Amino acid sequence: MTASSSQVIGAEHTVPERRQYRYRWLWRLRHSPTGMLGAVIVVGVVLVVLLGTAIAPHDPELIDLKQRLVPPVWAEGGSVGHVLGTDQLGRDVLSRIILGTRVSLLVGIAGVALAMLTGVFLGVTTGFWGGWWDGLVSRFLDTFLSIPFIILALAVIGVLGVKGGNNMLRLILVLGLANWVIFTRVVRGEVLAVKERDYVEAARAIGQRSWMIMLRYILPNVTASIIVLGALQISTVIIAEASLSFLGLGVQPPTITWGIMLADGRDHLATSWWLATFPGIAITITVLGFILWGDWLRDVLDPRLRE
Repeated sequence: MTASSSQVIGAEHTVPERRQYRYRWLWRLRHSPTGMLGAVIVVGVVLVVLLGTAIAPHDPELIDLKQRLVPPVWAEGGSVGHVLGTDQLGRDVLSRIILGTRVSLLVGIAGVALAMLTGVFLGVTTGFWGGWWDGLVSRFLDTFLSIPFIILALAVIGVLGVKGGNNMLRLILVLGLANWVIFTRVVRGEVLAVKERDYVEAARAIGQRSWMIMLRYILPNVTASIIVLGALQISTVIIAEASLSFLGLGVQPPTITWGIMLADGRDHLATSWWLATFPGIAITITVLGFILWGDWLRDVLDPRLRE
């Protein structure tokens, strides 16, 4: 067999292998019922956010006291015009849930993005440089990790004074500052292992700068863990936003969020259960979707689980 024919045969095998590797994630998604369910939920939530008012059957701010506390369509006294019923001001519950999705997801993604940027920077630098910088940040990590996330968020709110008005940006800042520690801890652990590999030592030996090594050799090798953790933490931040809004410390009316809807419905649980039940179901489904999606991403991206 000639060298040219060997190259041709090698090329014929290389193309299918590359193609198989490229679409491996699709194969894994098709054969993972929980991953498929999570992806469907996440895509559905994103579509609801993008379409928003286009799919809302009513104006979520429209007050109609003649239609106040109408039950869901399948309950006695329900109306086809209000599938999930109305609240104490006659506003359509389904429309408010749809519009509330936008705020909850925006706060979740933005809060995680802020925490990710802060945590990845600190995790990479402390893990790579070590020394006094690692010791200083580690002391902060130990302190922050000993405090429950929601309590930490409340503490940051106390410092920043988040109250009154449309404080969405401040709420994002609060959730980001309260959530950076998990990213720092995970990334730091990954960097401690990666920096001992031969190619990193070789880069050091030829005199490459520390920042170049971190950007070129360290960060790409911890990206998979960052993506998976980010997907999982979105669910945590969504719950935190709903909890803070429920307590009156998050986004304030008239902005619509699931937490505010829960707070509005707590005084009517005995007589108008749907006011709090359906926003609670929306939170549960969304959080479940991101958790399942994050678990599937971990299975696909983690080299220890791909084998």
